[in-house]
Order: sequence, then structure tokens, then C-alpha cells
Amino acid sequence: MALETWLIKVKTAISNSFDAVISTPPTPKSIKKSNVGVLAFEIAGLMSKLLHLWKSLSDKNVTRLRNEATSLEGVRKIVSNDETFLLGLACAEMAENLRLVAKSVSRISKKCEDSKLRSFDRLFDEFSNTGRDPHSWVLSWKDMEAMNKKMDRFVTTTVTLYREMEELSVMENGLRKQLQCNEHEASIKQQKISDLQQKILMQRQEIKYLKKRCLWSRSFDTATSFLARSIFTVLARIKLVFGIDHGHPASLHRSLSASAAVYPSENPNSCNFVSGPLMRKNCKDQDQETKDSNHGLFFFFFESNSKILKPPASTLGAAALSLHYANLIIVMEKMIRSPQLVGVDARDDLYSMLPNSIRSSLRRRLKGVGFSASDPALAAEWRDALGKILGWISPLAHNMIKWQSERSFEQQNLTPKTNVTLLQTLYFANKEKTEAAITELLVGLNYIWRFEREMNAKALFNCANFNGFLNLQTSS
Repeated sequence: MALETWLIKVKTAISNSFDAVISTPPTPKSIKKSNVGVLAFEIAGLMSKLLHLWKSLSDKNVTRLRNEATSLEGVRKIVSNDETFLLGLACAEMAENLRLVAKSVSRISKKCEDSKLRSFDRLFDEFSNTGRDPHSWVLSWKDMEAMNKKMDRFVTTTVTLYREMEELSVMENGLRKQLQCNEHEASIKQQKISDLQQKILMQRQEIKYLKKRCLWSRSFDTATSFLARSIFTVLARIKLVFGIDHGHPASLHRSLSASAAVYPSENPNSCNFVSGPLMRKNCKDQDQETKDSNHGLFFFFFESNSKILKPPASTLGAAALSLHYANLIIVMEKMIRSPQLVGVDARDDLYSMLPNSIRSSLRRRLKGVGFSASDPALAAEWRDALGKILGWISPLAHNMIKWQSERSFEQQNLTPKTNVTLLQTLYFANKEKTEAAITELLVGLNYIWRFEREMNAKALFNCANFNGFLNLQTSS
């Protein structure tokens, strides 16, 4: 009887525990968000480019663009003297740089857990074309500056991590070589190996610490959130600064104080997007424009700007000669400064760099020119004229080299070190005008080169005659 009672109790306990298991809902497993890992270096590069873009849109740099960059003598002479066109080029180049960054962010955003961030590509296109910002990613000036400081710290620590990882790689290679090395003294070899192993251990600890502090240990959601807000805010700033109206900058906004440039307004009931001084609309108008955009009635911001960046047929950019002519001008600049150091071989090398159009123009200019170049006054006039031409064309040539080098394959993940814009280079320079200036430089260089050679030959001849006279006097 006691056994039967005990069996009944056991059966009841098992039954109750089984019912409890069935009635208890399964505990959902927490999904661990994946970290960016090695993509931290690419993301740091994107953040760095966005920081550079933001700085280039500061009041100081915008004022410099308006008052200096578009007023360069060379730009006015061979690019354009139309300020609206020049500002359009500056706006289009900044927009294109931002588009390239956004393209990379769009790829990274696909790894996010947040559905809003995964839709970055669509939301960015919508924002750029209609100004609609459903998730309030456009920040105020104050919030943007605060976020930039965080991104700057991320970039700095991530760059440091990269350097430390490279250093670790060097140490590990050194250890492998040391293990393969045949030392006569085993004790010395063991000491070197021990020292290297200790350094490698400390280096790995430093790398582990840096990984926790930098982007390496951040989730894709965190990193993409920074990038998305920065991109939206930079685009809003571009539109505000250049006063975008249907895709084209009408004029450079004259009131650019930091306190006035707040987008969106800090009033939570106001519209989320301020596109610029020419496009201030209420929310109802904005919603209507969003509906219209679905029917193709609204401009496509990046498409319209990419058309502006296509060089006209009359320019060096269209002829793919801008970089070649920049190098040619720089070579001539060095020769003009020191014509006495230019040998015949260097002169022939310069001539071999000339395209057929400039060779033909040079032959026409030199036809009928005498072989003598002994007039000091004429040589001085040529030096003065060449100095003036180089004064306005040389900056464009040097800017062309800087601009191109910063966009080379080796430098494409690094931040540009200068604020050189495409309009300050030879890319949009008129081909005919540029070739006329180069021909003038060649004609002048030809004269002062021959003048220097004749002066040197005359000096050597006089010196030889004087030495002969002294020898004659001594012998007599």
C-alpha cells in the first residue's frame, strides 16, 4: 500500500512537471549583432571622407570658394568667367564625392539588423530627390558637430589599430626568420626569440585593447547609423549652401553663419528638411511634392549634377589631355626658371612631349625668327612675359597634379589633404586657349634658352682670348 502511494506521488510529480514544460513558452534566443571586424578600416575611410566633406562646407571654406577659388586669374582666363557655372561645378563635384561614399554605405547597410538602415539606399535616393526624411536623419549643426567628434575618435583609434597590426605582422615575420636562423650561439638565439615573443605578446594585448575602443567591435547598425546621419546632413548642407533650385545651384547663399544653418529646425513640428534658401516649403507642400515625384515630376539630384561634371568637347578633360598638359607646363616652368641649365637633350625631350597641334602652332610662330638671340632687352621682356603667363597657368597645372594624385588607386581610401576642386584645375580648361598659352611659353623659352647659350659661349670665348693673351705676355 505504501509502495502504491509512493508510485502515485511520483506519477503526479512527473505529470505536473511535463505540463509546466508545455505551458511555458520557449525563451527567445538573443540575437547577437555581428561586429564590423576587418571592415572597420573601410568604414573609417568613409567616415574620414565625410568629415573632410563637412569641413569643406564650413563658413570659412565656402567663403574661400566664393572669393578665391572662382576668382583665380587662370580660371577666369581659360576655364570660365561665369560664376554660376563655376559654382555649379563645385556643387556637382561635392555631390559626386558624397554619392560615391553613399554607394559604399549602401553596400555595408545590407548587413544591418535594423530594417530602416537596410533600406538606406532607397531612403537616400528619396531624400536627395524629394527632401523627404522620414527617420529624421538630418541633424542640427550642434548635433552634427558632436557626432563628428565621435567619428573622429573612431577614425583615429582605427587608424592606430591598423598601424599596430602592421607592426605585429613585422614582429611575427621577424620571429619566423629568427626561428629559421642558424646562430652559432644557441643561448643568444634563444634570448632573441624570447625577447621577440614577449614583444609580440604585448603587441597583441595592445591590439586587443584598441579593437574594443575602435570601430572593429562596433555593430554594423552602430557604424551605419553614424554614416547615414552624416551623409543626410552633408547633403542637406550642400543644398543649403548652394541654394539648390530644381537641381541647379542658383547662387551661393550669402548668409552662412553656423547659428543660421540648422537643419532640420529644432522645432519638432516643423519639416525635417531644409533644402536651401530657395526651397523653403511647409510640410503639406513637401508631401505633395513627394506624391508628384512618384510620377517623375521631380528632378533627380545626382543625375543632374553628374551631367554638369561631363566636360564639354572644347575642354582638355574631354580630350583627355589635362594631366599631360599639366606635366608639360610644370616641366617648362622649371626650364624657364633656370634656362642656363637646360641641355640639348632636355630640350629635345620637351619637344617630344608636344602633341601635333602645338607643334604645328609652334612652327608657325617660329617661322622667320632669326638664329641670333643676343638682345638683353628683348630677353628681359620675354622673361617678364613668361613670368606673367606662368603666374596664372602654373597654379592650375599644379592643382591638376594634386587633384589627380589624391584620386589615384593607392590614395582612394585616404582623406584628401587639400581642398583643391576640379574647377581649379585644367580639366575644364578651354583646349584652344590653353594651347595658345603653352605655345607662347615655348616661343619665349626658345629665345631665352638661345640667349643664355650665346651669352655663355661669348663669355667662354672672351675668357679663352684673355687666357691666350696672358700666356702670350708671359712667354714674351
